Amino acid sequence: MTPTGLQCVDAWVTTAMLVATTERLKFLVAFRPDALSPTLAAQMATTYQQHSQGRLLVNIVTGGESAEQRAFGDFLDKDDRYRRTDEFLSVVRRLWRGERVDFHGNHIRVEGAELEQLPDPAPQVYFGGSSAAALPVAGAHSDVYLTWGEPPAAVAAKIARVRAAAAERGRTLRLGVRLHVISRDTSAQAWAQAQLLLDDMDPADVARAQAGMAASESEGQRLMRELHGGATFGDGDARSLEIYPNLWSGVGLVRGGAGTALVGSHAEVAALIEEYRAAGIDEFVLSGAPHLEEAYWFGEGVLPLLERKGLWTHPASATAVPTTVRGLAGVSAS
Repeated sequence: MTPTGLQCVDAWVTTAMLVATTERLKFLVAFRPDALSPTLAAQMATTYQQHSQGRLLVNIVTGGESAEQRAFGDFLDKDDRYRRTDEFLSVVRRLWRGERVDFHGNHIRVEGAELEQLPDPAPQVYFGGSSAAALPVAGAHSDVYLTWGEPPAAVAAKIARVRAAAAERGRTLRLGVRLHVISRDTSAQAWAQAQLLLDDMDPADVARAQAGMAASESEGQRLMRELHGGATFGDGDARSLEIYPNLWSGVGLVRGGAGTALVGSHAEVAALIEEYRAAGIDEFVLSGAPHLEEAYWFGEGVLPLLERKGLWTHPASATAVPTTVRGLAGVSAS
């Protein structure tokens, strides 16, 4: 999953350059209805699929903050941005099916749009959003609904609403969750690492980040912030920000978006993943800091446990499985 926004490098260019140096890695890339016409976006995705041998996944980014949207030249309000996304995806889906499209919407208008070449396969569409305006669009268009890491019961309640929205349209979805992870051989080692991250946060940075998040228009961001009640450091103990067994909200003190982490021994992290699976989650988009080291910890410590539980299988053929699993992204439950 590649980030997008004013502070980021461009996701399309960056991941396209990585295609030639990778074989199995799939790229979950921001698809922005605010920045592209649906015809050009559908054409770009088709080209990407051809050059990557079908390894593109698209993450629909409707736009969470109006100030940043205005920097990109988008002056719609939040609800209208979701309405535009609905129209945008309606056109893109039809183009990927090989239709010639005439569409006159409130925000999108195309005439005689058609692709000479079609994606094979059409990219899977990932979509996140917690507001009342977002859920119907998710139900109508997403292949995978992606949420941030609230406790399992809250996640189960949210995805029940998304499933209902999809069922009204005769569709079924896969469900995913975006989380960070700190996994070690023992629980004490994992929480010591969380404590190091907390101790390294500058109180001024925390206060500045929390003030920005408090003003956010994002319903998902509001839910993330409520998990720690807008706290800064609590009593200075990382465990005081444990909002559910082995689920830590400390990441969200300074980071917008997904602000919770699985923290614990490899067995504890695997058990919490199993809880999310029981709540209905099919896919896990995970990250850690530092990235490479956490990928090793998770790959060597947690993935073998999930495999023994029947919750994960390596995407490569049995003869091609490497000795060490080296990546976090795109961990899917079977």
